[in-house]
Amino acid sequence: MRCVIARFPFELTKGGVLESMKGIKPEPVTGESVIIGRRHYPVKQVGQVLTRQDRRDFSAAEVLRAMTQLGFTCRALPKAAPLGIPGSLQHASAMLGTSVTV
Repeated sequence: MRCVIARFPFELTKGGVLESMKGIKPEPVTGESVIIGRRHYPVKQVGQVLTRQDRRDFSAAEVLRAMTQLGFTCRALPKAAPLGIPGSLQHASAMLGTSVTV
């Protein structure tokens, strides 16, 4: 499959991605990730290995789009719970008239 990452065309295949990532230790995932084999890789790490470019040269969205089209499972950055909304424990405590700090 032909895709463009950081304004450069790349011819990627699922087998080629698997081969390129073989033996690469995954970095800790703090944002979007791609599941390759049984491992979760940060999107920027995958993009760097596949394109041999600096991570600042491409966006995570470009790599996510390419990996999704190749059939890999991609995980987006989980949405954080909004602050100021009480959880179930705080809600129950408020209904009982007591306060709980966590």
